[in-house]
Amino acid sequence: MRFGLQKLTLLDYPGVMACTVFTNGCNFRCPFCHNASIVTGKESDMPLDTDGLLTFLDSRKKILDGVCITGGEPLLHDEIPGIISEIKKLGYKVKLDTNGSRPERLHKILDAGNVDYVAMDIKHSPEKYALASGSDSALEPVKKSVELLKNASVEFEFRTTVVAQLHTPDDMESIARWIAGVKRYYLQNFADSGDILQRDTQFSPVPKDTLNEMLKRVTPFVPGAVIRGK
Repeated sequence: MRFGLQKLTLLDYPGVMACTVFTNGCNFRCPFCHNASIVTGKESDMPLDTDGLLTFLDSRKKILDGVCITGGEPLLHDEIPGIISEIKKLGYKVKLDTNGSRPERLHKILDAGNVDYVAMDIKHSPEKYALASGSDSALEPVKKSVELLKNASVEFEFRTTVVAQLHTPDDMESIARWIAGVKRYYLQNFADSGDILQRDTQFSPVPKDTLNEMLKRVTPFVPGAVIRGK
């Protein structure tokens, strides 16, 4: 297996000095995805193999405290549970980013106690999930992952990237009713990274007043919800 690597991040794993490890490939085709080259790229284009990654992490044990594993979708890869186990053996905290499409693999990793924090994307309301995920089969496994995390002992967050052309305050209230009672839910406004998957469509961030209205509609069901990246 091969990986991309950001050697230092103070943002991807809040409160933890970490590096970010990228896996390629994704089973969703979110039109506004900001990592198109990773989602559609070849694994052979990734610079590090597994041995190289573990060697790097071993050499940084006195500098870094955590590893954020992201993608693409990391849980598509059969090797990921074993690699996460090896990272934990090196003494790191592990944060996993996922789209929730592989609940059986997420369950396995949680059962093994090998992740310290999970960040899961909630792409849209249940009624419009295919619109934002680009997949007609996304919703049911995502629902299973939502329930899995809500009943797990691990720390986790749900997060939604809101796009002016795709999300409304009504949609956000529908999401909030779905995930009601969770501790952490973040609304993240869309930002064009220059590496958008559906490049022939103009996507834009939600205006500030609309974003605040979205938060207002969410908080009765998820009191801890906040806007990330103000």
